[in-house]
Amino acid sequence: MPCGQPDSGAAPARYVLGVDVGSTVVKCHVYDRAAAVRGSSCRKVESLYPRPGWVELDPEMLWSQFIGVIKEAVQAAGLHMRQIAGLGISTQRGTFITWHKRTGKPFHNFISWQDLRSAELVNSWNKSLLLKVIHVIFTVLHFLTGNDRYLAPSFLTFSTHQTSMKLSWVFKNIREAEEAAKKNNCCFGTVDTWLLYRLTKGSVYATDYSNASSTGIFEPFTKCWNPTLCNLLSIPMSVYPPVKDTSFNFGSTDSEIFGVPIPIMAVVADQQSAVFGECCFHPGDVKLTMGTGGFWNVNTGKHLFASRKSLYPLIGWKIGEEVVYLTEGSISDIGTAIKWAQDIELFTNVEETAEMAQSIADSQGVCFIPGLQVSGCDPYLCASFVGLKPSTNRNHLVRAMLESVAFRNKLLYDVIVKKVHIPLGTIRADGGVSNNSFVMQMTSDLINKKIEKPSNADMSSLGAAFLAGLASGFWIDKEQLTKLRRIEAVFEPQKDLEEYRPAMDAWLQAMKHSPHW
Repeated sequence: MPCGQPDSGAAPARYVLGVDVGSTVVKCHVYDRAAAVRGSSCRKVESLYPRPGWVELDPEMLWSQFIGVIKEAVQAAGLHMRQIAGLGISTQRGTFITWHKRTGKPFHNFISWQDLRSAELVNSWNKSLLLKVIHVIFTVLHFLTGNDRYLAPSFLTFSTHQTSMKLSWVFKNIREAEEAAKKNNCCFGTVDTWLLYRLTKGSVYATDYSNASSTGIFEPFTKCWNPTLCNLLSIPMSVYPPVKDTSFNFGSTDSEIFGVPIPIMAVVADQQSAVFGECCFHPGDVKLTMGTGGFWNVNTGKHLFASRKSLYPLIGWKIGEEVVYLTEGSISDIGTAIKWAQDIELFTNVEETAEMAQSIADSQGVCFIPGLQVSGCDPYLCASFVGLKPSTNRNHLVRAMLESVAFRNKLLYDVIVKKVHIPLGTIRADGGVSNNSFVMQMTSDLINKKIEKPSNADMSSLGAAFLAGLASGFWIDKEQLTKLRRIEAVFEPQKDLEEYRPAMDAWLQAMKHSPHW
């Protein structure tokens, strides 16, 4: 029977869907009560590059892919839609769209979190006298009150990754959006908000705390959209959606879409979803995702640590009265760089790369400089190889790229240890690059910590399903979820840090010479 076709004799709802709308693919997994995958589907996300530095997604294409993977996954599982107890949606963060409240028509394509169109605006603000005044005011306020809420604005700097700057760009450059906003007819939404809106034919306009806090416009201390920042950037407060719990009954999909209504029981930002999927439920639990980018997340429990340079606070999830906070540090261009290397045929299959790196003793002095540094502070920095020689072959290039991932993991981990004053537990890794044994072992060696890799690397999908399952009663509590964890591999330190010292020192030296290149 085609998926989505009603069947009066259908079995009771015994499965949940976890959909992850990532930067490169849209995936849907069908999970049973044991959290085993019963059916899956995956489609590639096609990015658009209308101008140099601009990165967009076609909203209609994304919608088609989203609906397609759900139908295909349910069909692959041999099920029909009546057997689905709930839908959980995990989405890439910071990618957004604006549309007309009355007509539902978008004013532009999705603007990706990777988009650099706001670079000039960012540089202008970061050099402005006004920002320096803001730093002084909040430094004094923090000194007088000791309240960490004033710490982050005391060294506020803008970056191209932040939604705020790109949204400001929209209202400065797209007249239709600006005019609609003046009449309270403009809706802003990250991917989750727009999907909710489409799935319910416009009856639900909302986001959740994890996605809102990831925009940089939502104040995690007050749990409100930040009016001060919006006034500063001339962004109307009327454009923002209401913010709901992460694990929550958002309503049901319109029955015309899948043949029957499916309860939407969770929406969550992808990194926070991966934290939940890894069952990092206690303070000090650490999740490392290595996908398109790299993300270190530490569960800080009820304590919200203020931003400190390359670390920033997020709301992990809100379920009823429970609000869990995270501290996050990110590394750009991990999977992106590896995909580029595959495209230029440095290797055929990603699975080969660990073996290629291990086949040689070292990179022969070759260093790979990623496109953005650990803090992501230089939007114009280009990726490069340093130290090429006549004897350099593809194995050296691949090893240099993989080493750069491990080196950046080490740098960020050291910042976390220094700034986050919580004892850290075992690292739980996920994402496509976590399948690379060379990167995993080298990272374990460098940080001198055990790293666990789960059986299923798609933690964002699982986290969304877990959250949906809790809201629908499919699973009872987090203790039950913890028992469902399956670990495929454990990487323990095998080499001393000093063995890597010459290579890392050379890489750090190359990094020092790369800014503004």
